[in-house]
Amino acid sequence: MRPAALSEVIGQDHLVGEEGALTRALETGSLGSMIFWGPPGTGKTTIARLLADHVDMHFEQVSAIFSGVADLKKIFDAARMRRTNGRQTLLFVDEIHRFNRSQQDSFLPVLEDGTIVLVGATTENPSFELNAALLSRARVLTLNRHCDESLHALLERAEREVGALPLEPDARSMLVSMADGDGRALLSYVEEVARLSTQSPLSQEELRSFLQRRAPIYDKSQDGHYNLISALHKSVRGSDPDAALYYLCRMFDAGEDPLYIGRRLVRMAVEDIGNADPQALSVTLAAKDAYDYLGSPEGELALAQACVYVATAPKSNAVDKAFKAASAAAKRHGSLMPPKHILNAPTKLMGEEGYGEGYRYDHDEDEAFSGQNYFPDEMGRQTYYTPVERGFERDIKKRLAYWERLRKVRNDGS
Repeated sequence: MRPAALSEVIGQDHLVGEEGALTRALETGSLGSMIFWGPPGTGKTTIARLLADHVDMHFEQVSAIFSGVADLKKIFDAARMRRTNGRQTLLFVDEIHRFNRSQQDSFLPVLEDGTIVLVGATTENPSFELNAALLSRARVLTLNRHCDESLHALLERAEREVGALPLEPDARSMLVSMADGDGRALLSYVEEVARLSTQSPLSQEELRSFLQRRAPIYDKSQDGHYNLISALHKSVRGSDPDAALYYLCRMFDAGEDPLYIGRRLVRMAVEDIGNADPQALSVTLAAKDAYDYLGSPEGELALAQACVYVATAPKSNAVDKAFKAASAAAKRHGSLMPPKHILNAPTKLMGEEGYGEGYRYDHDEDEAFSGQNYFPDEMGRQTYYTPVERGFERDIKKRLAYWERLRKVRNDGS
């Protein structure tokens, strides 16, 4: 059921279609080393094999899980011998991200002198897992997760080989859904169903019972973890509770630690809502504690409630911006002395030095506000926190504006 030519590859038209990147490279004769980055079952190995056939290169395949530098040296030596006889070697390295930095460096000389054309395959982000020297010598090509349309096309092609599957229409759609974007998984399911000796088509329930549901493609050590939490966070920030709930359930379904999600909801409350709705922090902390107390599945509803709360709350990152600005100022200005009037004078000497002199106790002042300067004298008064016109921060903004007017009256007499 594998394609016999690049033109038969399904779901990666951006690479092997008429205007695809690989198609153009083959037409111009500029096929160089590449890294195929994409989820499982998208055709990385298949495309590498077809590339070697298309350009008449010797195809060599290794897995980084089971191979080391000694194995690579043998392959490189054989490739050099092959090259003297006029034939190039395409070396396909599966799971290339499993090689450590020194193992990755071993490829550099043979890439430089043209001993091999390297095609590496990885499900991990190459920017994080492959060293810069190797990345500079190889082009990164992204393979897309199969959509339902391409999976249906794969299914139809497979049925031309094994015969029509005994499935009701709804069960057929469910088979595609079970594959979860993985073409290899779909073909495995096809093989299993094709071996059934049944005269009547299977219903959804019968198919589910026969195959068992496959876990979604999601590994907390891979991009799925970071992609979904990023999608959840940005959906909350964008005040879309429906999208936020969808990604929350995706993470639950994939087996993410609910307490991790709870911690991230707390982070959203302080980073994206802040004082626009101070209650958001209490709600998210309570939801995290509720899950810790109830466990799964009851506790997941508490996290869903908190997720909807923060998604629908008024948003402000004013505190986050103020904190970063104040942190930068603290580093920039160094160890400046606070003004002496706000320092305590526990000893006679410190009193003689002017510590605490002129301090005005705010509770004794009109409006409980003295308007004194609290910044180091060398800095002068600074403004880091600028509330927004949303939620509770609207009231804070009015309060700060009122105090600023009082400060001018107390200090300038204006």
